[in-house]
Amino acid sequence: MPGMIQQLRDAWDASDSMLCVGLDPDPDQYPRVLRGDADATFRFCKEIVDATADLVCAFKPQFAFFASQRAEPALERVCRYIRETYPHVLLLLDAKRGDIGSTAEHYAREAFDRYAAHAVTINPYMGTDSVEPFLRRADHGVFVLCRTSNPGGGDFQNQDVGGRPLYAHVAQRVATEWSAIGECGLVVGGTYPGELKEVRALAGDVPILVPGIGAQGGDLPGTVEAGADSRGRGMVISSSRAVLYASDGPDFADAARAEAERTRDQIRELSNR
Repeated sequence: MPGMIQQLRDAWDASDSMLCVGLDPDPDQYPRVLRGDADATFRFCKEIVDATADLVCAFKPQFAFFASQRAEPALERVCRYIRETYPHVLLLLDAKRGDIGSTAEHYAREAFDRYAAHAVTINPYMGTDSVEPFLRRADHGVFVLCRTSNPGGGDFQNQDVGGRPLYAHVAQRVATEWSAIGECGLVVGGTYPGELKEVRALAGDVPILVPGIGAQGGDLPGTVEAGADSRGRGMVISSSRAVLYASDGPDFADAARAEAERTRDQIRELSNR
C-alpha cells in the first residue's frame, strides 16, 4: 500500500484536482428528504461522496460532527465505503488529536485502524513525543496544525518566538525533524494567503491542507498562487458547507456536485495561469 504522500500524489494525478470535500454532517442542515431518517447521517455522506468522488483528491470527515450525534458507527461506515469504493481518493480524518505518547498511540489506532484513514489532523502543541505514535505507523501520515483558518488562530500562532512567528517554527519542524520520522503535511487556512506563502517557502514540497475555502470566505486565488509546490500541486483545498449544503431539496447531491465542479474548475484555471 502506498504511503500517505504517494497516495495523495496519485490522487492529484488521477483526478487532476486539488479539491477536498469536507464531510461535516449537521442534522439541522440536512435536506428535507432525509430529515427523520434514522440512517440520515450515513445516507447524506454517501450521496455527497458518490456525487463528487471523481472531482476530488480527498474526503475529510470531521470527527466532531459525527461524535456529537453519537454517530461514530456511521463514520466507520462512511470511511469504509470511501476506502472500498473510491480507493484512489485520500481519506483524511479531521480529528485534531494531540496528547501524551501512550494516549496518542490509542488515538492513532482509532484513526488508522477503526476508521481506516490514510491520514489524520493533529495538534503539535505537546511536542514530538505526542506525534511519534502517528508518524511511526507505516503507510499513514499526519497533517499538523500550523496557521489555522479561524480568526483567533493568531492569538498564539502569530506570537513572536526568537524573531519568527510560532507557526513558522511549526512549519520548519514538520518539514525537517518530523518528516524524517514519518509522512507529514501542514494545515494552513485559505483565509491567510500571506502566511501560506511563507509556510510554503519554509516547508518545501510538504503537502498543505487548506481549509477555509467556501463558507469561511477564504481567498482562493491568493491560496492557489501562494500554496502550490514545485509540481504546481501540493495542496488539499477543502470546502465543506458550500458543497454539502448547496441545496436542501431532493436535488442536494446534484447541487453538491455542481458546486464541487465549479470550485474544482476554478482551482484548475488559477493553477494554469
